[in-house]
Amino acid sequence: MLHTPPPRRPLKVLLATPRGFCAGVDRAIQIVERAIEKYGAPVYVRHEIVHNRHVVDRLRRLGAVFVEELDECPADRPVVFSAHGVPKSVPAEARERRMLYLDATCPLVSKVHVEAQRHHDAGREILLIGHAGHPEVVGTMGQLPEGAVTLIETAADARAYVPRDPANVAFVTQTTLSVDDTAGIVAALRERFPQIAAPHKEDICYATTNRQEAVKVVAAQADVLLVLGSANSSNSVRLVEVGKRAGVKGAYLIDDAEGLDLAWLDGAQSVGVTAGASAPEVLVQGLIDRLAEAFEVTVEDVDTVRETVSFKLPRALTA
Repeated sequence: MLHTPPPRRPLKVLLATPRGFCAGVDRAIQIVERAIEKYGAPVYVRHEIVHNRHVVDRLRRLGAVFVEELDECPADRPVVFSAHGVPKSVPAEARERRMLYLDATCPLVSKVHVEAQRHHDAGREILLIGHAGHPEVVGTMGQLPEGAVTLIETAADARAYVPRDPANVAFVTQTTLSVDDTAGIVAALRERFPQIAAPHKEDICYATTNRQEAVKVVAAQADVLLVLGSANSSNSVRLVEVGKRAGVKGAYLIDDAEGLDLAWLDGAQSVGVTAGASAPEVLVQGLIDRLAEAFEVTVEDVDTVRETVSFKLPRALTA
Protein backbone atom coordinates (compact mmCIF):
# COMPACT_ATOMS: atom_id res chain seq x y z
CA MET A 1 0.00 0.00 0.00
CA LEU A 2 1.43 3.39 -1.03
CA HIS A 3 1.79 6.03 1.65
CA THR A 4 1.09 9.57 0.58
CA PRO A 5 3.70 11.94 2.03
CA PRO A 6 2.29 14.57 4.36
CA PRO A 7 1.62 17.94 2.72
CA ARG A 8 4.43 20.45 3.00
CA ARG A 9 3.86 23.35 5.34
CA PRO A 10 3.21 26.69 3.60
CA LEU A 11 5.95 29.33 3.81
CA LYS A 12 5.82 32.85 2.40
CA VAL A 13 9.14 34.13 1.03
CA LEU A 14 9.40 37.92 1.17
CA LEU A 15 12.04 38.88 -1.40
CA ALA A 16 13.70 42.23 -0.68
CA THR A 17 14.24 44.60 -3.60
CA PRO A 18 16.80 45.99 -4.13
CA ARG A 19 19.25 43.23 -3.21
CA GLY A 20 22.48 41.74 -4.54
CA PHE A 21 24.96 43.34 -6.91
CA CYS A 22 25.38 47.11 -6.87
CA ALA A 23 26.86 49.13 -9.74
CA GLY A 24 30.33 49.26 -8.17
CA VAL A 25 30.49 45.49 -7.67
CA ASP A 26 29.16 44.84 -11.17
CA ARG A 27 31.81 47.17 -12.64
CA ALA A 28 34.65 45.57 -10.65
CA ILE A 29 33.72 42.05 -11.74
CA GLN A 30 33.42 43.17 -15.36
CA ILE A 31 36.90 44.72 -15.17
CA VAL A 32 38.42 41.37 -14.20
CA GLU A 33 36.41 39.49 -16.84
CA ARG A 34 37.31 41.96 -19.61
CA ALA A 35 40.97 41.98 -18.58
CA ILE A 36 41.13 38.18 -18.89
CA GLU A 37 39.43 38.39 -22.31
CA LYS A 38 41.79 41.12 -23.54
CA TYR A 39 45.13 40.06 -22.05
CA GLY A 40 44.60 36.34 -21.45
CA ALA A 41 45.13 34.42 -18.23
CA PRO A 42 46.50 34.87 -15.70
CA VAL A 43 45.33 38.29 -14.58
CA TYR A 44 46.34 39.14 -11.02
CA VAL A 45 43.95 40.77 -8.57
CA ARG A 46 45.23 42.50 -5.46
CA HIS A 47 42.90 41.44 -2.65
CA GLU A 48 39.49 39.85 -3.30
CA ILE A 49 37.86 41.90 -6.06
CA VAL A 50 34.68 41.92 -3.94
CA HIS A 51 33.91 40.13 -0.70
CA ASN A 52 32.04 37.08 -1.95
CA ARG A 53 33.42 33.55 -2.06
CA HIS A 54 31.32 32.48 -5.04
CA VAL A 55 32.36 35.47 -7.14
CA VAL A 56 36.04 34.98 -6.30
CA ASP A 57 35.91 31.24 -7.05
CA ARG A 58 34.25 31.81 -10.44
CA LEU A 59 36.81 34.44 -11.46
CA ARG A 60 39.61 32.15 -10.30
CA ARG A 61 38.29 29.46 -12.64
CA LEU A 62 38.36 31.99 -15.50
CA GLY A 63 42.02 32.77 -14.87
CA ALA A 64 42.22 35.36 -12.09
CA VAL A 65 44.96 34.94 -9.48
CA PHE A 66 44.16 36.60 -6.16
CA VAL A 67 47.03 37.95 -4.06
CA GLU A 68 47.29 40.15 -1.00
CA GLU A 69 50.24 42.34 -2.00
CA LEU A 70 51.66 43.71 -5.21
CA ASP A 71 55.05 42.03 -4.71
CA GLU A 72 53.30 38.69 -5.33
CA CYS A 73 52.52 39.79 -8.91
CA PRO A 74 54.95 39.40 -11.83
CA ALA A 75 55.69 42.70 -13.57
CA ASP A 76 54.72 41.36 -17.00
CA ARG A 77 51.08 40.49 -16.20
CA PRO A 78 48.10 42.82 -15.65
CA VAL A 79 46.96 43.48 -12.10
CA VAL A 80 43.54 44.72 -10.95
CA PHE A 81 43.00 46.68 -7.74
CA SER A 82 39.87 45.66 -5.84
CA ALA A 83 36.59 47.56 -5.57
CA HIS A 84 37.47 48.54 -1.99
CA GLY A 85 40.30 50.83 -3.06
CA VAL A 86 44.01 50.82 -2.26
CA PRO A 87 46.50 53.14 -0.56
CA LYS A 88 48.30 55.57 -2.88
CA SER A 89 51.51 53.60 -2.37
CA VAL A 90 50.11 50.66 -4.36
CA PRO A 91 49.64 52.33 -7.79
CA ALA A 92 52.89 54.21 -7.14
CA GLU A 93 54.71 50.88 -6.76
CA ALA A 94 52.98 49.54 -9.87
CA ARG A 95 54.15 52.54 -11.89
CA GLU A 96 57.67 52.15 -10.57
CA ARG A 97 57.67 48.51 -11.73
CA ARG A 98 56.11 49.58 -15.06
CA MET A 99 53.16 47.23 -14.52
CA LEU A 100 49.90 47.33 -16.42
CA TYR A 101 47.31 47.96 -13.73
CA LEU A 102 43.55 48.48 -13.77
CA ASP A 103 41.84 50.26 -10.89
CA ALA A 104 38.46 48.71 -10.04
CA THR A 105 37.92 50.98 -7.03
CA CYS A 106 34.22 51.79 -6.74
CA PRO A 107 33.69 55.41 -7.84
CA LEU A 108 31.80 56.05 -4.59
CA VAL A 109 34.85 54.94 -2.61
CA SER A 110 37.02 57.17 -4.82
CA LYS A 111 34.68 60.05 -3.88
CA VAL A 112 35.60 59.51 -0.22
CA HIS A 113 39.30 59.53 -1.15
CA VAL A 114 38.84 62.88 -2.92
CA GLU A 115 36.99 64.32 0.10
CA ALA A 116 39.73 63.21 2.48
CA GLN A 117 42.39 64.80 0.26
CA ARG A 118 40.37 68.03 0.06
CA HIS A 119 40.09 68.25 3.85
CA HIS A 120 43.79 67.51 4.23
CA ASP A 121 44.69 70.23 1.73
CA ALA A 122 42.53 72.63 3.75
CA GLY A 123 44.53 71.79 6.88
CA ARG A 124 41.73 69.99 8.72
CA GLU A 125 42.08 67.07 11.10
CA ILE A 126 40.26 64.15 9.46
CA LEU A 127 38.17 61.52 11.20
CA LEU A 128 37.25 58.36 9.30
CA ILE A 129 34.19 56.53 10.62
CA GLY A 130 34.71 52.87 9.79
CA HIS A 131 35.91 49.43 10.84
CA ALA A 132 39.58 48.83 11.61
CA GLY A 133 41.31 46.54 9.13
CA HIS A 134 38.62 46.67 6.46
CA PRO A 135 40.31 47.08 3.03
CA GLU A 136 38.27 50.20 2.30
CA VAL A 137 39.45 51.82 5.54
CA VAL A 138 43.06 50.81 4.82
CA GLY A 139 42.75 52.30 1.33
CA THR A 140 41.18 55.55 2.51
CA MET A 141 43.70 56.09 5.32
CA GLY A 142 46.44 55.30 2.81
CA GLN A 143 45.50 58.28 0.64
CA LEU A 144 47.19 60.62 3.09
CA PRO A 145 50.40 60.72 5.14
CA GLU A 146 50.48 58.47 8.19
CA GLY A 147 48.75 60.09 11.14
CA ALA A 148 46.64 62.45 9.02
CA VAL A 149 43.49 60.36 9.52
CA THR A 150 42.07 59.13 12.84
CA LEU A 151 39.77 56.09 12.79
CA ILE A 152 36.50 56.39 14.73
CA GLU A 153 34.68 53.07 15.17
CA THR A 154 32.09 53.89 17.84
CA ALA A 155 30.23 56.76 19.46
CA ALA A 156 32.53 56.23 22.47
CA ASP A 157 35.52 56.86 20.18
CA ALA A 158 33.82 60.05 18.98
CA ARG A 159 33.33 61.26 22.54
CA ALA A 160 36.92 60.41 23.53
CA TYR A 161 38.69 61.99 20.56
CA VAL A 162 40.77 65.06 21.42
CA PRO A 163 41.64 67.25 18.40
CA ARG A 164 44.39 69.84 18.21
CA ASP A 165 41.85 72.44 17.06
CA PRO A 166 38.15 71.67 17.75
CA ALA A 167 37.13 74.27 15.17
CA ASN A 168 39.07 72.61 12.36
CA VAL A 169 37.84 69.01 12.16
CA ALA A 170 36.24 67.02 9.30
CA PHE A 171 34.82 63.53 8.93
CA VAL A 172 34.34 61.01 6.15
CA THR A 173 32.91 57.50 6.38
CA GLN A 174 33.35 54.00 5.04
CA THR A 175 30.69 53.40 2.36
CA THR A 176 29.29 50.12 3.73
CA LEU A 177 28.36 51.02 7.30
CA SER A 178 25.08 50.74 9.15
CA VAL A 179 23.16 53.92 8.41
CA ASP A 180 21.66 54.01 11.91
CA ASP A 181 24.92 53.27 13.75
CA THR A 182 26.77 55.90 11.74
CA ALA A 183 24.06 58.48 12.45
CA GLY A 184 24.69 57.96 16.17
CA ILE A 185 28.43 58.47 15.76
CA VAL A 186 27.94 61.58 13.62
CA ALA A 187 25.52 62.98 16.19
CA ALA A 188 28.15 62.52 18.91
CA LEU A 189 30.72 64.33 16.76
CA ARG A 190 28.37 67.21 15.92
CA GLU A 191 27.49 67.65 19.58
CA ARG A 192 31.17 68.07 20.45
CA PHE A 193 32.26 69.90 17.30
CA PRO A 194 29.35 71.95 15.90
CA GLN A 195 31.58 73.32 13.12
CA ILE A 196 32.78 69.89 11.94
CA ALA A 197 33.06 69.66 8.14
CA ALA A 198 30.80 66.93 6.73
CA PRO A 199 30.66 65.24 3.32
CA HIS A 200 28.85 67.29 0.64
CA LYS A 201 26.75 64.15 0.07
CA GLU A 202 26.32 61.10 2.28
CA ASP A 203 29.40 58.84 2.11
CA ILE A 204 27.48 55.64 2.87
CA CYS A 205 26.70 54.51 -0.65
CA TYR A 206 23.24 54.40 -2.19
CA ALA A 207 23.33 50.59 -2.46
CA THR A 208 24.14 50.08 1.23
CA THR A 209 21.40 52.52 2.24
CA ASN A 210 18.80 51.03 -0.12
CA ARG A 211 19.46 47.45 0.96
CA GLN A 212 19.22 48.37 4.62
CA GLU A 213 15.93 50.20 4.07
CA ALA A 214 14.54 47.21 2.14
CA VAL A 215 15.53 44.90 5.01
CA LYS A 216 13.68 47.10 7.51
CA VAL A 217 10.49 46.78 5.44
CA VAL A 218 10.87 43.01 5.04
CA ALA A 219 11.84 42.43 8.68
CA ALA A 220 8.64 44.13 9.82
CA GLN A 221 6.66 41.40 8.01
CA ALA A 222 8.88 38.31 8.36
CA ASP A 223 9.46 35.84 11.18
CA VAL A 224 13.01 35.05 10.04
CA LEU A 225 15.51 36.90 7.82
CA LEU A 226 18.08 35.15 5.62
CA VAL A 227 20.91 37.26 4.20
CA LEU A 228 23.04 35.81 1.41
CA GLY A 229 26.63 37.03 1.61
CA SER A 230 30.08 36.15 2.86
CA ALA A 231 31.16 36.70 6.45
CA ASN A 232 33.87 39.19 5.39
CA SER A 233 31.34 41.33 3.50
CA SER A 234 30.73 44.43 5.61
CA ASN A 235 27.47 45.40 3.92
CA SER A 236 26.10 41.84 4.26
CA VAL A 237 26.91 41.68 7.97
CA ARG A 238 25.22 45.07 8.43
CA LEU A 239 22.01 43.69 6.82
CA VAL A 240 21.82 41.00 9.52
CA GLU A 241 22.29 43.64 12.21
CA VAL A 242 19.63 45.89 10.67
CA GLY A 243 17.19 42.99 10.51
CA LYS A 244 17.70 42.12 14.16
CA ARG A 245 17.28 45.75 15.17
CA ALA A 246 14.06 45.93 13.14
CA GLY A 247 12.59 43.19 15.32
CA VAL A 248 12.81 40.00 13.25
CA LYS A 249 12.94 36.91 15.51
CA GLY A 250 16.01 35.45 13.83
CA ALA A 251 18.44 36.85 11.26
CA TYR A 252 21.16 34.71 9.69
CA LEU A 253 24.04 35.29 7.25
CA ILE A 254 24.69 32.38 4.87
CA ASP A 255 27.04 31.95 1.91
CA ASP A 256 24.47 29.98 -0.07
CA ALA A 257 21.59 27.51 0.22
CA GLU A 258 23.90 24.90 1.77
CA GLY A 259 24.27 27.16 4.79
CA LEU A 260 20.53 27.03 5.54
CA ASP A 261 19.50 25.26 8.74
CA LEU A 262 15.81 24.37 8.41
CA ALA A 263 15.51 24.39 12.20
CA TRP A 264 15.72 28.20 12.00
CA LEU A 265 12.31 28.12 10.31
CA ASP A 266 10.51 26.02 12.93
CA GLY A 267 7.15 27.70 13.48
CA ALA A 268 7.88 30.43 10.92
CA GLN A 269 5.13 31.42 8.51
CA SER A 270 7.22 33.89 6.54
CA VAL A 271 10.90 34.33 5.77
CA GLY A 272 12.61 37.42 4.42
CA VAL A 273 15.36 36.89 1.85
CA THR A 274 17.96 39.42 0.71
CA ALA A 275 21.53 39.47 -0.56
CA GLY A 276 24.48 41.71 0.14
CA ALA A 277 25.81 44.01 -2.58
CA SER A 278 28.52 41.51 -3.58
CA ALA A 279 26.27 38.40 -3.71
CA PRO A 280 25.12 37.17 -7.15
CA GLU A 281 21.42 36.66 -7.88
CA VAL A 282 21.98 32.96 -8.67
CA LEU A 283 22.46 32.41 -4.92
CA VAL A 284 19.03 33.89 -4.22
CA GLN A 285 17.37 31.53 -6.68
CA GLY A 286 19.30 28.62 -5.21
CA LEU A 287 18.01 29.47 -1.73
CA ILE A 288 14.41 29.74 -2.95
CA ASP A 289 14.76 26.34 -4.66
CA ARG A 290 16.08 24.85 -1.41
CA LEU A 291 13.17 26.32 0.55
CA ALA A 292 10.74 24.93 -2.05
CA GLU A 293 12.06 21.43 -1.40
CA ALA A 294 11.00 21.64 2.24
CA PHE A 295 7.94 23.93 2.14
CA GLU A 296 5.02 24.93 -0.03
CA VAL A 297 6.59 28.21 -1.02
CA THR A 298 4.95 31.37 -2.30
CA VAL A 299 7.25 34.24 -3.27
CA GLU A 300 6.28 37.87 -2.80
CA ASP A 301 8.50 40.72 -4.03
CA VAL A 302 8.84 43.60 -1.60
CA ASP A 303 9.90 46.58 -3.74
CA THR A 304 11.18 49.68 -1.97
CA VAL A 305 13.21 51.59 -4.57
CA ARG A 306 14.47 51.02 -8.12
CA GLU A 307 18.20 51.45 -8.75
CA THR A 308 19.37 52.88 -12.07
CA VAL A 309 23.02 53.69 -11.25
CA SER A 310 25.76 52.43 -13.56
CA PHE A 311 29.49 53.13 -13.81
CA LYS A 312 31.73 53.19 -16.88
CA LEU A 313 34.56 50.72 -17.38
CA PRO A 314 38.17 51.95 -17.69
CA ARG A 315 39.00 53.21 -21.17
CA ALA A 316 41.77 50.61 -21.51
CA LEU A 317 39.11 47.88 -21.58
CA THR A 318 36.66 49.57 -23.93
CA ALA A 319 39.00 50.98 -26.58
